[in-house]
Amino acid sequence: MDVPGPTPRLLLRPMTDDDLDDMAALLGDPVVMAHYPRPRTRDEAQAWIDRTRRSYRDHGFGLWVMVDRSTGEFLGDCGLTVQHVDGVDELEVGYHVRPDRQGEGLATEAALAARDFAREVLGATRLIAIIAPENVASQRVASKIGLGVEKRARYGDDQREVLIHAGVP
Repeated sequence: MDVPGPTPRLLLRPMTDDDLDDMAALLGDPVVMAHYPRPRTRDEAQAWIDRTRRSYRDHGFGLWVMVDRSTGEFLGDCGLTVQHVDGVDELEVGYHVRPDRQGEGLATEAALAARDFAREVLGATRLIAIIAPENVASQRVASKIGLGVEKRARYGDDQREVLIHAGVP
């Protein structure tokens, strides 16, 4: 499976079951999940990995583990997923960074690599980001990779209000 090339500080690699401890810590962290309905349990983190691996099989892409190139340290995840919004399947870029490494530009660096992968490898002509209206940091990342607010929508099982940022990758 293809993955985005390395960035100056990051390697992106496929997610595996061996990432469960790191993914459970990431997705279970209340800071990381502040703009989601709630933090995820360990079982839900395993389901996240399972969905990601199905996406690799079904689409040839998914979320990738974000690793520090110099230390090999797990930093978060970033990648591309298919999301159903307002009756349409959309290609979304998403990202989560460990709370102790937020604010360093890692999400932007990884999201740029995912955006370029969407354009250059997948031939995508549209990319979105689904972001909670109060998540200003994620909105800044979306803006930095060329995605602007397109509309408000209802999303997820709970039909929470989100902003759809969109653009050409």
